[in-house]
Amino acid sequence: MHIPDGFLSPVTYIPATIAVIPLLVIAWKKTKEAITDESFAFLSSLTAFSFVIMMFNIPIPGGTSGHAIGAAILAILFGPWVGAFCISLTLFIQALVFGDGGLSVFALNSLAMGFVASFVAFYLHKLLDGRIKKSVVSFVAGWSGIVAASAVIAVVLGMQPLLGIDAAGHPIYFPFGLNVTIPAIVGSHILFFGVAEGIATMLVLRFIEKIKNTNSTKEVAL
Repeated sequence: MHIPDGFLSPVTYIPATIAVIPLLVIAWKKTKEAITDESFAFLSSLTAFSFVIMMFNIPIPGGTSGHAIGAAILAILFGPWVGAFCISLTLFIQALVFGDGGLSVFALNSLAMGFVASFVAFYLHKLLDGRIKKSVVSFVAGWSGIVAASAVIAVVLGMQPLLGIDAAGHPIYFPFGLNVTIPAIVGSHILFFGVAEGIATMLVLRFIEKIKNTNSTKEVAL
């Protein structure tokens, strides 16, 4: 789902860059406030987990690819601003070091996979928590976050044929319109990648909850 360089017009990525800079500044400040010496290693481990699962890109129809993110786990455990910052940092390192996603379009990748995924997952989890089974809430939060991110990517890519064509009438940037990107990208994330993200979110949160309960039991016994 990483957008590479050359797929977006300057009309798209320049405003996105202007918009994401203050958001990243706020996210950095929120992250510094939220993280303690004790939680830093835990957060780093979960960020590394997101880094790894995002490197497994699977090609899908429509000229792009899909993968899990891990944004919901970070957002639910540490808050959406922290989740957005950690995912954005991961995306920046992947673009800079591995060429996975473009630097010029980093802002759009950050907005979609960092901010949209984290905030949708966090607030949906907050809305449903306590009303239905925890494992279901975790799954729905993870699934919804990545599907929302895929919708942003699909719309942005699908708009590109309208924003630039050459003398022969061919698109200069991403060549496929919304009629291709929405079913290909959003559809694949609804049916496959979203399910993987939901299951990963459910299993990781359940495992962490189990560890917390075990430690609490040991403390009481002592």
